Amino acid sequence: MSANKPSIAITMGDPSGVGPEVIVKSLNDETIYDKCCPFVIGDLKILKRALEVTKIQLDLNRITQPEESKFKFGTIDVIDLDLVSEDLPWGMVSSEAGNAAFRYLEKAIALANEEKIQGICTAPLNKEALHKAGHIYPGHTEILAELTNTKDFAMMLSAPELRVIHVTTHVGIIDAINKINVVRQYSVIKLAHDTLQKAGIKSPRIAVCGINPHAGENGLFGYGEEEEKIIPAVKKAQAEGINVQGPLPADTLFFRARRGDFDIVVAQYHDQGHGPIKVLGLESGVNITVGLPIIRTSVDHGTAFDIAGKNIADELSLKEAIRMAIELAPEKIVKTI
Repeated sequence: MSANKPSIAITMGDPSGVGPEVIVKSLNDETIYDKCCPFVIGDLKILKRALEVTKIQLDLNRITQPEESKFKFGTIDVIDLDLVSEDLPWGMVSSEAGNAAFRYLEKAIALANEEKIQGICTAPLNKEALHKAGHIYPGHTEILAELTNTKDFAMMLSAPELRVIHVTTHVGIIDAINKINVVRQYSVIKLAHDTLQKAGIKSPRIAVCGINPHAGENGLFGYGEEEEKIIPAVKKAQAEGINVQGPLPADTLFFRARRGDFDIVVAQYHDQGHGPIKVLGLESGVNITVGLPIIRTSVDHGTAFDIAGKNIADELSLKEAIRMAIELAPEKIVKTI
């Protein structure tokens, strides 16, 4: 049989976290299979344990390649990398789990590079575990960029009423301000514009946050960062016909964007952008890496070790991430057995 649906690889993330649980809960929804051909890259034994914890009755089908999948509701197809022990504890940082999370993603990227899949959706990994395993990256985004040889990329967060794209992400606030420059600023504005155009918005309305309170208020706050690091980039983008404004005060900008004045906000640093999205609800946020040659979406929450293995974790963010991957991925006929 065949289906004109995108094939989406779901990576299990840290096997000690809530990833396995939210995956089996998400794939217990028949509507997911109506719109895509999903399969999991992870450890089959851990997914089996997650099914037992959640009391969900689904079959597991071990595969080695996406084309071996059944892509049928009621069965979870799994590329089983068999990397962790059966008694791996829930909710604990370990190099074993950190290495597994890296290898799941590495496999997904290889399949994407071979054009065997149209999108990757990632369950959360744990940065401490990742580093313990010797994989020294700030997170998923930087791994994806390196393994796809991508230099120009950004993190975008999407919620039902707000989109945010970041100039800097996983660095301290002082380092973030030092890293912000005109070249990077313009690059992120352009990425926001191009991404939303591809999503069907003809002339995306982009608003750029200031760095300082009141966007510097003409030099009253800060040391001229807005004039040095933001305004030249905004003017360059405007000269190219991009519909962008800024720098604007962050304390009112997110309200205006949620009201509908703008299609996306350019945030200067991690918490400036993440805070407003997470106020709207952790369960509805989706993390999208833009600028990559492949589609990648993710949950907007962490491994939640404190509730892992307790059947408490909510799957809504992962389901939204899968739906976003479907929306962004190109359609392609996927042959199944």
